[in-house]
Amino acid sequence: MTVTRVLVVDDIEMFCEMAKVVLDAAGFDTETSCDAQAAQARIGVFQPDVILMDIQMPEVDGIELTRRLKADPATRHIVVVAFTAFAARGDEQGLKAAGFDGFIAKPVDVMTLAAQVHFWLEAPASARGSHFVWP
Repeated sequence: MTVTRVLVVDDIEMFCEMAKVVLDAAGFDTETSCDAQAAQARIGVFQPDVILMDIQMPEVDGIELTRRLKADPATRHIVVVAFTAFAARGDEQGLKAAGFDGFIAKPVDVMTLAAQVHFWLEAPASARGSHFVWP
């Protein structure tokens, strides 16, 4: 059985650690990166199945890193889910255009985080498309 690898990219260390504890307890293999540069270096080694990507980070933001990942044939297959509290209704088209596959709002519900990750990895494309909306 293959374990799903999740990379959490967020500049708030406490948030990364919380997500790691929750996802590891659910059976995922989880790593964290505190910025886009560290994440980009880690992706080739860790080879995540899904990335939970914060939008607003210093220097290179999550939108720019996602564009880079989706433009690279070696990484475009990775499911990238926007993981932020700072997006507003109407931003979904811009995030889709940047290459994001989905959206999970912060503050995150720790009771449903693992299920949300499973959804963005396993649900049919039609279901994922209809759920790429703001709460």
